[in-house]
Amino acid sequence: MGLKSASKKIKDRRKFQWKDRKYKVRTLGLYAKSDPLGGANQAKGIVLSKVQKEAKQPNSAMRKCCKVQLTKNGKSVTAFIPGNLAQKFIDEHDEVMIERIGGKQGRSKGDIPGVRYKVIQVNDQPLDRLWLGKIQKGRR
Repeated sequence: MGLKSASKKIKDRRKFQWKDRKYKVRTLGLYAKSDPLGGANQAKGIVLSKVQKEAKQPNSAMRKCCKVQLTKNGKSVTAFIPGNLAQKFIDEHDEVMIERIGGKQGRSKGDIPGVRYKVIQVNDQPLDRLWLGKIQKGRR
């Protein structure tokens, strides 16, 4: 350790920070670039088709989901349809609003494999109020 060792330590630290994956992702903004929503909380899209995903072990159920093509960038994602018989209110070519489900580390939540988003609105009507019977589905 010499007289100028502190400046060398600072220079080395600046250089070797780039070996740390978390630092690199945070600094270059890679999360927002790879994210289908582009860093936003919610996004609108068009329903391409309705699908069913099989739940992970030990549960056995067919979770109702839909394929959604986002209007902002054309990317296609799978979104979960929450609520009892709520899939009846969603048809193909409907405009839906999706948001993140909120699983750990930004991954899928619960027993639904590969599904990170959920539907919250259909044709500008809240989905939870639709399946509760409070309002009618809007025409587009």
